[in-house]
Amino acid sequence: MSLPSLQVRNLAVARGDRNVVEALDFSVAAGEILHIRGRNGAGKTSLLEVLCGLRQPAAGSLEGQPDAEHRHWLGHKNALNPTLSPDENLRFWCALGGHADVDVGPALLRVGLKAQRHRPCGSLSTGQRRRAALARLLALPRPWWFLDEPLAGLDHAGIELLAELLDAHGRSGGAALVTSHQPLPAAVAGVRSLELRA
Repeated sequence: MSLPSLQVRNLAVARGDRNVVEALDFSVAAGEILHIRGRNGAGKTSLLEVLCGLRQPAAGSLEGQPDAEHRHWLGHKNALNPTLSPDENLRFWCALGGHADVDVGPALLRVGLKAQRHRPCGSLSTGQRRRAALARLLALPRPWWFLDEPLAGLDHAGIELLAELLDAHGRSGGAALVTSHQPLPAAVAGVRSLELRA
């Protein structure tokens, strides 16, 4: 997997009628995990949305921004239909990405949902729903991950699982941009931090 670097130059991000991020310069290369940190209101989610292409920057430039086929967005909401099972939700997401024939079983097994794969997501715990959302990263591999507060709702074992997924993704040449109030697990290699000031 060979990725062009994402280059950010003099970037400004607006929320409403004011800029929450200004004059930001950085790059993210293959194999790197960028941990975007900051207090509530610092603009972490808004910045991640701009980097992922979900909203336009107020100023500045982005080079090497991945297209939709090469990126995964995982928001702080899991985007799961509560009446569908993890299996059905995951097959829907794969079909939406143009891969209706994907066997989602291995991804659900990897995230620890083998026993729950056919239960409605509305009956699962918060952590299990988060694991079901994380399974998208595995069922349909893509080189760029944009993860907004992925640790939310996870217990210790879930955080260890995410660490393993991030570490393997980076070691295989993928890149991830992650917002989190919590420190990322020490087991994740290649992590750099970007601190936003409110």
